[in-house]
Amino acid sequence: MNELKNKIIKLLKDDARLSPELLATMLNEDADKIRENIAELENDGTIVKYFTLINEDKLNSDDVEALIEVKVTPQKRNGFESIAKEIEKFPEVKSVFLMSGAYDLLVTVKGKNLKDIALFVSERLSGMDNILSTATHFILKKYKLEGISLSIEDDSQRQKIQL
Repeated sequence: MNELKNKIIKLLKDDARLSPELLATMLNEDADKIRENIAELENDGTIVKYFTLINEDKLNSDDVEALIEVKVTPQKRNGFESIAKEIEKFPEVKSVFLMSGAYDLLVTVKGKNLKDIALFVSERLSGMDNILSTATHFILKKYKLEGISLSIEDDSQRQKIQL
């Protein structure tokens, strides 16, 4: 990958709202050249999606998220690939990672409540072939996400101390 594409990616990772014109100004390049490079990055699958990071605690949502560690028996010739592909098809599943350690896969899921996630694990995930065991951890509070602190303090709420 060329140096210009690496610079574009770095800037877009920090702020996906940057326009090609602004990127061109920041990188001292032609806007059409920036558009062309972004199109190439999108077409080759390097840029998959642009998204907004939301502090969901501010939404007053009752949705529940969980991390599920999954131990599996790897498939001959496919290893963990076919199992991961099967798990990722469930609409509740937000991400699937192959990991080292005591468990093989880490699955993040989102549901309307604790019962939804419990039913997903007990009825859908645990019933799959080659799943040996699971360990479910519910997310209680997020402090930092994608390198961004979500616990921005409101200075107006802090008590003033006089010296």
